[in-house]
Amino acid sequence: MANFYQYKLSRLLFLTFGQQQRKDIMKGLTDKQRNILEYIEEFSRIENMAPTVYEVAERFNIKSATAFAHLRALQRKGYVDRTSKARSLTLMRGTSPKHLSMTLSIPILGRISAGQPLLAEEHVEEIIQIDTNLLPNTTSGQGLFGLRVSGESMIDKGIMDRDIIIARQQSTALPGDIVVALVDDEATVKSFYASATHIELRPANPAFDSQYYPLDAILIQGVVAAMFRTY
Repeated sequence: MANFYQYKLSRLLFLTFGQQQRKDIMKGLTDKQRNILEYIEEFSRIENMAPTVYEVAERFNIKSATAFAHLRALQRKGYVDRTSKARSLTLMRGTSPKHLSMTLSIPILGRISAGQPLLAEEHVEEIIQIDTNLLPNTTSGQGLFGLRVSGESMIDKGIMDRDIIIARQQSTALPGDIVVALVDDEATVKSFYASATHIELRPANPAFDSQYYPLDAILIQGVVAAMFRTY
């Protein structure tokens, strides 16, 4: 079963699938450093930019020099990087740093058709901007697309009717991956399982039954990495 995190950003709810536990990311930090790091992440998600030293100090009711010392400690431990410029904090995740204000343009597709390029211009209904910090660390900005969900077959995975899923464009999947699959020229979002003789597309709602297909009857268009919902 795919695990996920959810982030509530004012009017926006994100579910990201397959991310590493946050507690593993923040090992070796003091409680204050952990709180400051979480504040930096939360601030960047809401404001789409990094906080200043003065804003960190004000948030925790400490002196600017103390806030600066905590940021230097986070920098020494490899959790952030910064320059002398304002709002220049960079959050370091593993070996791939991401700037806190970086966003991606992701196409939202209206319909997927067999035999046509997935990201063909005629398929794109709109473009949305996504903060890269809300995507799994293993997800690059290449080949991402969005699709609006219709129906309630995946509600037990937290995916509701009219949600938009963000998927990585690929033609293969692992057992348990939530995939965008093309069946009889119609796109569906289901959990993927395969045997030597057939493919199972499994819903996440007891009111719906799994559907089984010959191995050559479906085309995987992508694997779901995240989801967002507006209120």
